Amino acid sequence: MTELRHILRVLDDLAPLRYAESWDNVGLLVGDPSADVKHVLVTVDYTREVAEEARAAGAELVVAYHPPIFAAMKRVPHDALWVDAVRRGVALYSPHTALDVAKGGTNDFLADACGVHAADRRAIRPHPSKDAHTKLVTFVPADAVEKVSEAIFAAGAGRIGAYTQCSFRTAGTGTFFGGEGANPAVGAAGRLETVDEIRLETLVPLGRTDDVVRAMRAAHPYEEPAFDLVRLAPPGEGPAIGLGRVGPIDEAPRRAIVDALKGALGVAHVLVAGPLDGTAKTVAVAAGAGGELMEDAIRAGADVFVTGELRHHDALSAARRGVTVIAALHSNSERAAVRAHAKRIAERLGDGVRVTTSTRDADPFVVT
Repeated sequence: MTELRHILRVLDDLAPLRYAESWDNVGLLVGDPSADVKHVLVTVDYTREVAEEARAAGAELVVAYHPPIFAAMKRVPHDALWVDAVRRGVALYSPHTALDVAKGGTNDFLADACGVHAADRRAIRPHPSKDAHTKLVTFVPADAVEKVSEAIFAAGAGRIGAYTQCSFRTAGTGTFFGGEGANPAVGAAGRLETVDEIRLETLVPLGRTDDVVRAMRAAHPYEEPAFDLVRLAPPGEGPAIGLGRVGPIDEAPRRAIVDALKGALGVAHVLVAGPLDGTAKTVAVAAGAGGELMEDAIRAGADVFVTGELRHHDALSAARRGVTVIAALHSNSERAAVRAHAKRIAERLGDGVRVTTSTRDADPFVVT
């Protein structure tokens, strides 16, 4: 028997809630963190059948990938499944998009199934972490470096933890040749100029980048200041943190990718639009309703795009451009990954808590 609060820490470690989309409703939705838990039931959807399964099994916690409570409400419906959970003292927890974004989550499962190289995969839409920064590097005449520094610091650059006005400066030599119409602040147009400059580097919160660049331009003495912006990954995170995955595979027949995906998901049928002949070198995946990521995936060079569901006209558009779209149905694209997530939960919790996956959970659509 384990306190729920301990299990919550494990769940957040496996799929950090900070990764969830802002519109999502994740985490502990129902339950007392001080309650004791002996049995965790993991499911994609918390349906009436799954609720009955949890009751019969004596599960004190249900981890439901899709949030059982999603939209805000002003009245509590007495017959809602989550209300029944409150009455019976059953806790409900949802990871949803946090699991989509996290390493080893739903999208990594699909990427693995399609053979996307783990070392080279990246998110289709990187997670906009609150800790994300860019590094600004600019080159300033020595006598103007303090003015430029003060301007960019005032605009939000240069903060590291409790410290402000943080920068690194390196002396060097800059060169330029002003062409016709140039009006250089140093030297003259029409000849090669050499200037003693300071390379000024500092961190900029991602959301303040535009403000800092504007301040830098306004304070900089040069007509056209040179600068670099380098997107930095937060510590412990990398290019594969975000929605969807895209990356190279060992070149394979497109039909083989379809078959491999069906096997990994445990389904007999998937929907396919676009060419089935020929080979693919790059695959993108987006579990669930991933249609909004399709254009980004195609721009990233995907030959094959795997999702749960997408709009008819999006499928036509992809097929017209020679991209193979595979739609497994919404929860079918997630269920096998959720089962794998249950195994990881069980491994982390050890023998003190029983973790099972629902046998009653199923996609609402069937092929007849």
